[in-house]
Amino acid sequence: MSLDRATAPDPYDVLPPVPSFTVTSTDMTDGQPLDELHVHTSVGGKNLSPQLSWSGFPAETRGFVVTCFDPDAPTGSGFWHWVLVNLPVSVTSLERGVDPLPEGAFCVRSDYGDRAYGGSAPPPGDRPHRYVFAVHAIDVDRLEVTPDASPAYVGFNLAFHTLARATIRPTFQVRG
Repeated sequence: MSLDRATAPDPYDVLPPVPSFTVTSTDMTDGQPLDELHVHTSVGGKNLSPQLSWSGFPAETRGFVVTCFDPDAPTGSGFWHWVLVNLPVSVTSLERGVDPLPEGAFCVRSDYGDRAYGGSAPPPGDRPHRYVFAVHAIDVDRLEVTPDASPAYVGFNLAFHTLARATIRPTFQVRG
């Protein structure tokens, strides 16, 4: 099987632009490889969500959604690693391996099928994959979705409620 293909666009380059704010992490750096702590167990990792902190979001923010998407997965539709919905506006950071989730927040199923963070696991020998961690500041207290919603449906709702977005894009590769 060949993994030769065009580079997928960054998902937020093809959506209507929104203002940005700041997201940082003590666990990962933009453009740098993820540590094994945040990599899926299927490729020898610990499968822990990374620490995240954010600031500078709009004053009218009423809540947050955190997502992680791999646009480089050889699927034609990318791969959703994490969709954490309905974080209260009072939550401006998540610890590594966040558990339990803040009250009222929940995860919808990732493309692994779990309602939790699922670490990076690109095909062995494929080029480095980008993992787009995004914090979406929303204009409502809660998105009207349930834990059974798909990541695409959450994304559709985010299109109508995102005031601003902060992103950090580490990479990961499994050598062939």
